Amino acid sequence: MTGSPVAVTGLGAVTPLGPDVAALWDGLLSGRSGVRLLDDPAFADSPVRLAATCDIDGRLDRVEARVLDRVQQLALLAAREAWADAGTPDVDPERVAVVIGSGIGGAQTILGQYDVLREGGARRVSPHLIPMLMPNGPAATVGLALKARAGVHTPVSACASGAEALALALDLLRAGRADVVIAGGAESCVHPLPIAGFAQMRALSTRHDEPEAASRPYDKARDGFVLGEGAGILVLETEEHARARGARVHGRLAGAGIASDAHHVTAPDPSGNGAARSITLALRDAGLSATDVGSINAHATSTPLGDVAEAEAFRIALGDARPPVTATKSCTGHLLGAAGAVEALTAVLTVRESLVPAIRNLDDPDDAVDLDVVRMTPRAHAHDAALSTSFGFGGHDVSLVVTR
Repeated sequence: MTGSPVAVTGLGAVTPLGPDVAALWDGLLSGRSGVRLLDDPAFADSPVRLAATCDIDGRLDRVEARVLDRVQQLALLAAREAWADAGTPDVDPERVAVVIGSGIGGAQTILGQYDVLREGGARRVSPHLIPMLMPNGPAATVGLALKARAGVHTPVSACASGAEALALALDLLRAGRADVVIAGGAESCVHPLPIAGFAQMRALSTRHDEPEAASRPYDKARDGFVLGEGAGILVLETEEHARARGARVHGRLAGAGIASDAHHVTAPDPSGNGAARSITLALRDAGLSATDVGSINAHATSTPLGDVAEAEAFRIALGDARPPVTATKSCTGHLLGAAGAVEALTAVLTVRESLVPAIRNLDDPDDAVDLDVVRMTPRAHAHDAALSTSFGFGGHDVSLVVTR
């Protein structure tokens, strides 16, 4: 069954490539890397000292900086940009909803405040601890800031959280439960403990001698992903509402597909079947075929197994169609719960600007990845639709289709 598309009227992002959408797009087109060595003494004994972090110094007032976890701060900054980009619409608050996913939530607060408890006792713990650590904290923060009263939701599906948030927003608008939805994802857990956990799984790159070359999707020399942080937020509206207020439309969220692997809690299904189902469902929802897809912004984390499994999913779902494939994480690192939203936002820019960013660090493509990868320089986008794929621990598979 085909659903109606919804208008994308606002875009906001805070990423390792810069403080806004313009910096993200410029960084992707120029092939700039947001990965750096972590020089904080807290990481001195860490097995991995690479990450892609954001600079938000001075962008929040003193109270916001004190009572909001960093993931909430990132979400709020991206939402403010998106709302302003949408023209600060005058909407009945009871027709405005928020859907912002996060894979982990307030990790910086819970880990930092545990240190405070251990070293100073219970009376030293912040009275803001609980609202700062809640996984729904980013969505709640944005909902309060924008006075959204049609519902505030938080999908938690690991690295597919941001993409699943957009899929839920699409459902809310189609069901008539809201006229406007602020949706996306946010994540900030660059901390020694999560890094140690991912490192013990052998999921992270250890290319300390070349940090900017560490994230290399589809390359034979890839050795894991680079942990990043950031937020991506889109303002979505029903076509009728956007038209009635004369809104500028960047593009449309035309379809979404959600499936699951039921294979392993962390490893992707090597057959690619779950991921392929999500792609097929998204295309069906958008009323499109594989030959309508002009590009793919792939999940492509730079892990040896994951990149190959995703390539197999594309083969199953798209058949002989071979749209050009890009991979935003080569520049931004892996933003976990924010990744799907930032990459869907990038797909909107790709169809709007008719330009597919190139994959950074793809020097020697893996022979097991039979894809038309975009290398070296950006490429013209030939069709009106783009696909964005996101897959998370737990076997979560989410695909989104955006159109011009």
